Amino acid sequence: MLSLFNAKTTTRLQSWGHYPQLEPMAVVPVFWLSDLPDLAAFEQPVLPFAYGRSYGDSCLNEGGVSLNVSYLKRFISFDPKEGLLRCEAGMSLADILQVVVPRGWFLPVSPGTKFVSVGGAIANDIHGKNHHKAGTFGCHVTRFEVLRSNGERLLCSPYENRELFCATIGGLGLTGLILWAEFRLKPIVNSFIDIESIRFSSLDEFLQLSADSDLDFEYTVSWVDCLCGGSKLGRGLFMRGNHNRSQEYSARRMPAKLPLVIPFDLPSFTLNTLTVKAFNEVYYHKQLSKVVRRVLSYEPFFYPLDAIEQWNRIYGKRGFLQYQCVVPFDNGGEVMKELLRRISRSGEGSFLAVLKTFGDVPSTGMLSFPQPGITLALDFSYRGKKTLQLCEELDGIVRQSRGRVYPAKDARMSRESFQTYFPQWHEFERSIDPKFSSSFWRRVVPTV
Repeated sequence: MLSLFNAKTTTRLQSWGHYPQLEPMAVVPVFWLSDLPDLAAFEQPVLPFAYGRSYGDSCLNEGGVSLNVSYLKRFISFDPKEGLLRCEAGMSLADILQVVVPRGWFLPVSPGTKFVSVGGAIANDIHGKNHHKAGTFGCHVTRFEVLRSNGERLLCSPYENRELFCATIGGLGLTGLILWAEFRLKPIVNSFIDIESIRFSSLDEFLQLSADSDLDFEYTVSWVDCLCGGSKLGRGLFMRGNHNRSQEYSARRMPAKLPLVIPFDLPSFTLNTLTVKAFNEVYYHKQLSKVVRRVLSYEPFFYPLDAIEQWNRIYGKRGFLQYQCVVPFDNGGEVMKELLRRISRSGEGSFLAVLKTFGDVPSTGMLSFPQPGITLALDFSYRGKKTLQLCEELDGIVRQSRGRVYPAKDARMSRESFQTYFPQWHEFERSIDPKFSSSFWRRVVPTV
């Protein structure tokens, strides 16, 4: 068997939430597509790892081998007629944007951070502000190559190895090592976004704004004040936008800004009910008029938190849990109100709370998270049993509504919850590579 002593690294791998804190036995770098490790030679289970932007333990492999694919970051080809980009799986969305945006192209789908790998975007079948128009990232992937532990390199597409293709999209890195991927970009005129920001006073008003915006706006998303109850329940700021199509803006350069840096973990008492309520009050009233229209470069619209390096340190050494759920439109408004009431009463909510609706574009992946409905995502400072108990209460509401919770952001859901949210896990399990596993999978699926 392969010795791991030379592969051991002092680099500590963590997920973005810093909870749970789990250590692999070894970290093995993957540098070249022409010089790949013999996966069958490892005694321990293996799992790919790139930039650690998953929030929970889906990217962690306690006691196993983490394959560091962040070195696989080379462009392979681009077809400007079809907009087809092929690159290695470790390339970040940030690297891609830096090259393609000045040339008139943009990502088909993007999450709230650009610091994720292409392989991670596929493995978690990421979604963005345009789900109601474009679906998930996997909807735009045309093919990729997967290395299995038996040494096979399989080309996967909707027409070749289709079952493995569908299992790998949203498959949490468990079906093998994605080596490269090809996906379709979208043409743009310039790098700016026409934005409208609308203050709303209730969840019902949010739902009406969403319904009115889905046809004419490509991107929609809302910040919601999760600590307000009573008549203010569900108030927030609704943002909608489209790519600017003016040639005038084509010659404009995006303003360069130095990122802010959180240099150390803040004390745990920094974020508490009083400070978060005060922030939410100020943020809700930051715009004086109900509607504000402006033109912004794409960076602050898509990636506001990327302007703050290591922003996860504001939650302190204990870290945080991100909770993202989706509930179906059928009675979804009442379900979401109940979720917001529970969060408000608990005092556990954060200032980072996002509300959006998903459309009906079908996802390609077997375990893809989005479904038509209302989705809520927010952070909870980890305070032990109290925080875990709140999340379990929310799970109960989501299960009863036939919704689901996002595995890529989870660090604690029960086996019962996961298997209720994703009853197709039995079908997916057939495509798992026998050498691949993760701390998340071992937690939510019983081992034989």
